[in-house]
Formats: sequence, C-alpha cells, structure tokens
Amino acid sequence: MGENMYHSGLPFEDEIGLVAAESYQTVSKDELHQPKYRDCAQAAHVVIYADTNAPVIRVFNPRAAVYMQLRFDGHMGFPGGMVDAKESPEDAVNRELVEESGLGPGQVHVTEDDLLVVHHSPSKRLILHLFVKKVSLDLFCEIERRTLGCIEWADEVMGIVRVPLYTMADGYRGLPAFLASSFIGNSKEQLILFLKEKNILTKDEIQKALEARPLVLTSKPNNDL
Repeated sequence: MGENMYHSGLPFEDEIGLVAAESYQTVSKDELHQPKYRDCAQAAHVVIYADTNAPVIRVFNPRAAVYMQLRFDGHMGFPGGMVDAKESPEDAVNRELVEESGLGPGQVHVTEDDLLVVHHSPSKRLILHLFVKKVSLDLFCEIERRTLGCIEWADEVMGIVRVPLYTMADGYRGLPAFLASSFIGNSKEQLILFLKEKNILTKDEIQKALEARPLVLTSKPNNDL
C-alpha cells in the first residue's frame, strides 16, 4: 500500500473550514467593535491589480490584470492569511505579501485606506478583511516573477493566475470557465465584488458569466458501417 496522502492537524486555513461554501455577512468597521465579534478569528487578503489593455492572443481585451494564486489545497484564492495575535489586518497582509509573493518589505504597502469589505462567517466565528491595491503594470509583472521564488512557493503557493476577464465566442471559455473553478471560502464572491466596485466589469457582464454553461457537443452515429 502506498504512503497515506492524507494528513491531519495542519495549522492552515482549512482547519477552520474555509473550504466549505456558506453565507458570509457584510460587517462595517464600526460594527467590528461589538462584543459578538471580539473573539472571532481573523483573516486578511488582498486583491492586487493593474490597468492593462494589451490584447490576449491578439483578440481579447483583458480589462485589467488581476492576481490570484493556486493554493496548496487546489483552490483559487488571493494572497493573505490568518491575522496573528497583536497584528492588525494590514500588518498580516503586508507580511503575507512578502511570504507568498516574494516582495521586499514595503514594496507594496497595504494600508487601512485600501480596505474594500469585511465579511463575517457566523458558523466559523471568522472575520475576513479584503483589501485592494492597484499597482503599475510593471510592478504587477514583477510580482508575478517574484512569486516563483517566494519562500512559500511549492508549499502554500502552487501557482499564479491572471484572471481572464473576457468571454470567448462560445460564450463560456474565459471568465465563465474560470468562475467554475474551485475557490477557497468566499474568494469567488470577493472577486466578483471587486470587479463591480472598481468598475472593471458591469453587473450584466458578471451575471452573464455566472449563468454561462459550456456547449455540449454530441457526435452523430456513423451509419456507414
């Protein structure tokens, strides 16, 4: 029998159930001071993006370059992680950017002003902070390159992805197919909210992408046999 591929007791996000999809409630910054949130675990992630109109395969308008990662658990997600004791959410994101994206300290500095939304998972007693940081395209490309040499490469980070923000002629390939991927926690909902709030895609474009289904091709029987 081969070596057991399953392990328990890992100190990672999956131990508190981030893989399972559920409803997340939006929480204002003022509400975070309420007693019911005081003992919640906290996680913080960041969307890094840049403006670009360089066509993909000379045809498709990318709208923007948006950075996501393929995680160790096979799910897509944004760089970030759990907030350690005595850390602020911004401190945690900046630390994780060094660890997961290979950046030097302060090369991309996330502040409280970059906060987009805070979500609460009642069942997990978890607060999720999402930040957004716009960078130049040159710096974005450098972040992609540096990720390949970061300390978490091939450990917590298994790959990097630019989100395809276009839909191809069949109505499914591109963004609709990407949205059918496996996402950690509510990162899919975070991505959609980011695209809306930053006016990168319209609500109609996003809704069409969510509703799209792949074409099913059926082969005709060969009656010549």
